[in-house]
Amino acid sequence: MSIKARALGATALRTLAPRALAVTAALGGAAPAFAQNTAVTFGTNWVAQAEHGGFYQSVADGTYAACGLDVTIIPGGPQVNNRAMMLSGQVDFIMGGSTLDAITAVQEGVPIVTVAASFQKDPQVIVTHPGAAASFADLTKLDKFLISDGGVLTFWAWMISAYGFKPEQREVYTFNSAPLIANPTWGMQGYLSSEPFFVEKEAGFKPDVWLIADAGYNAYSTTIDTMADTIANKPDVVQCFVDGSIKGWYNYIYNDNTAANALIKKDNPEMTDEAIAYAIEAMKVHGIVDSGDTLTLGVGAMTDARMAEFYATMVKSGAAPEGLDITPAYTLQFVNKGVGLDLKPAQ
Repeated sequence: MSIKARALGATALRTLAPRALAVTAALGGAAPAFAQNTAVTFGTNWVAQAEHGGFYQSVADGTYAACGLDVTIIPGGPQVNNRAMMLSGQVDFIMGGSTLDAITAVQEGVPIVTVAASFQKDPQVIVTHPGAAASFADLTKLDKFLISDGGVLTFWAWMISAYGFKPEQREVYTFNSAPLIANPTWGMQGYLSSEPFFVEKEAGFKPDVWLIADAGYNAYSTTIDTMADTIANKPDVVQCFVDGSIKGWYNYIYNDNTAANALIKKDNPEMTDEAIAYAIEAMKVHGIVDSGDTLTLGVGAMTDARMAEFYATMVKSGAAPEGLDITPAYTLQFVNKGVGLDLKPAQ
């Protein structure tokens, strides 16, 4: 199921015309080197949710359309491989999971490049019973941790290397919180804006939530990725999509997100207003989208230093090979320009 930034009548198009001119002016007066209403497809990495809100926002409010793009969002899910879809030409951009995905692409010789980082902090968390641990380091004393197969190769490998967690503490996470609820001395992986909400609903207690990013796991997350050929041949399309997505995140987090949430619920009828509100508040409180470098460089920011630091961390944990040239994994060409900072309400 998908949505399109195409539901614009003649009146709406006339309304958008001045906005399009404003965008052109902001780009130095040069018109984009592609036709208006250029079709672009974006594949997300999971079903529609608030964590995808910035993209839905720019579809809903016409931000993508204002700079010439007709964007279709294709939701992901457990049976969807958005990387394979892009490699086969079915989508133009995809939502990457984290910085490690880009490093893995280089390792495998896949010409996929990260062009922006929607999340400055990876929203992965460890969820525990209240009072089960006094600090992140204290979590090592717990008996078991429910960790998915994907997590074993990423943040769990880092937790072992950085904090001394033991491989035998891991139990397979099947995305069912019942084992955690039944075992007060267990921990469980989760997404900051998801599992804690549902554990509280199911168990009747408010769990403790340990954000792995705040413990030192410095991956970017929810990245915007595209093919190297797209960057080489359609840089204006890439810039428009990145800028539109950045503005979408500012408007979704800080301004009126009603229309975007309606589109999210259209693509995912199981999503509730309560869950969306919880996720938005969690992202704001913990600085998932807007913190650190974004405060001066704008949402989507990335730096060479942080990419190098994360790669070194992954080498140390055994999750990435030593001696890999990671420069083809990403580009700073389209970010760090302060786009959208004016959309953030004054503090």
